[in-house]
Amino acid sequence: MIKNAQQVAVADDPMQLLPADIANGEHIAPAPRVSVQAFCETVETAAAVQAAGEDRRLSKAHVKIQMGGAVAAVEAYRSSPTPNVIVIEAESRGNDILGRLDQLAEVCDAGTRVIVVGRINDVTLYRELKRRGVSDYLIAPVGTVDIVRSVCGLFTSNDAKPVGRIIAVVGAKGGVGASTVAHNVAWAIARDLSLDSVVTDLDLAFGTAGLDYNQDPPQGIADAVFSPDRIDTAFVDRLLSKCTDHLSLLAAPATLERVYDFGPEAFDSTLDSLRSSIPCVVLDVPHIWSGWTKRLLIGADDILVVASPDLANLRNAKNLIDLLRLARPNDRRPYYCLNQVGVPKRPEISPPDFAKALEDQPLVVIPFEPQLFGTAANNGQMVAEVSANHKTADMFRSLAQVLTGRAEAKGKSSSLLSPLLAMFKRSA
Repeated sequence: MIKNAQQVAVADDPMQLLPADIANGEHIAPAPRVSVQAFCETVETAAAVQAAGEDRRLSKAHVKIQMGGAVAAVEAYRSSPTPNVIVIEAESRGNDILGRLDQLAEVCDAGTRVIVVGRINDVTLYRELKRRGVSDYLIAPVGTVDIVRSVCGLFTSNDAKPVGRIIAVVGAKGGVGASTVAHNVAWAIARDLSLDSVVTDLDLAFGTAGLDYNQDPPQGIADAVFSPDRIDTAFVDRLLSKCTDHLSLLAAPATLERVYDFGPEAFDSTLDSLRSSIPCVVLDVPHIWSGWTKRLLIGADDILVVASPDLANLRNAKNLIDLLRLARPNDRRPYYCLNQVGVPKRPEISPPDFAKALEDQPLVVIPFEPQLFGTAANNGQMVAEVSANHKTADMFRSLAQVLTGRAEAKGKSSSLLSPLLAMFKRSA
C-alpha cells in the first residue's frame, strides 16, 4: 500500500525531496544479528549492498561483499559453511540463472536464504525462482533501500503488521517541553489510534513521565538497564506500568541515590525486547549528548525534535538534524515542531524564519498556553483530558498520525497480486 503524508498544521510537505518509499512512510523493521554475503557482478550493485550494510537497520548484521556472481558463490561454499543470507547478482538469462542456482543448492546449508538480483522482468522466471526456494527476486538496478528491505523482510512475517516502531522525541534545548510533547503524542497514539504503545522515560534522574501520567510504579527502566542479563519479554512486561488500555509506561526512577552513566549499547537489549512485542515505543530522550543518546536517536524509526523559537534552539536544532540526516541517509529526515510560541514580551524567531534556516517546515507550531499545560501537569493529565476539543490536542493527534505512518490516503485497495505487482513496480 502506498502511503501519502498529510500536511499538518502550518507544515508544507516535509518529505517532498525524499525517495518515494521513504517519503511514503514505509516501516522496515531491523534485521537481527545475521551474516549476509553478497556475490555481485556489477560495481553498482556492490555499491548498493555496501551502503545497505551501513544502514542502521542492518547495523547488527555482518555484511561481506565479493565479486563474481553465482559462479564465485558456488566455488566459495564448496568447502565452507554458508551464511544466513546470500545475495546473488545474475546478469545472465533465465535458464542460466536457474542452472547456477541449482549448482548453489548443492553446496548450500539448510536454512540459508537466497536473494537474487537479476535484470529479467518475467513472471515465469519469478515463479521458478520461488519454486526453487529463492526468498526474494530484485530487478536491477537496485538501490540501498531495496537491499535493506529485502534482507530485513526475510526475518519478519509477511502476514503480520510491522511491530516495534520506535519514535524518539528530543528537545533542541533544555526546558522546551519535549517530554510534555512526547507524553501527549504517546497518549494520542494509544487513545486515538488504538495502537498499543509504551512510553520509555530515559531521563533516569529527573524524568517526569510518572508525574504526567499520575503513576508511581515501583519498577521501571532502571531495573532493566542495570540487569541486562535478565532481560526478556516477560521481565520487561513486569516493569511496565499500565496507564490506559493501550498505553504503558516504562518509568524513570527520578531519584539521585546513584549516578546514571551508561555505555552506548546500554539500552539495546531493553529496546529489542520492547520492539518484539509492542507496536509503538515512544522514547522520551533527555537533553544530553552521550554515546547512548546518539545511538538511540540514530537507531529510531522516526525522530521528532522539539524547539522553542529562539537563537539557541535554532542552532541546536539545525546541528542535531544535520548530524542525524548524515548518519541516516536512507531514512526520512528528522521532523521538528515548535513549542511555547507566543510568550508575551519575549522576542522570538518567527516560524517562517525558523523554517528557512532549517530548510524544512515544522510539523506543528504549538502556542504558549500556560493555563492549559499547567493544569494538565499539576493534575497528572494529558492536554486532551483537560480540553478534548482544544486546537493543541488536535496538534498532538496530528503528530501521532504522522509519526506512526497513519497519515495516509484512505480507500487504497489491495489484492492477492499486490506483493507480485509491488516487486515489479520497484523495477520501474
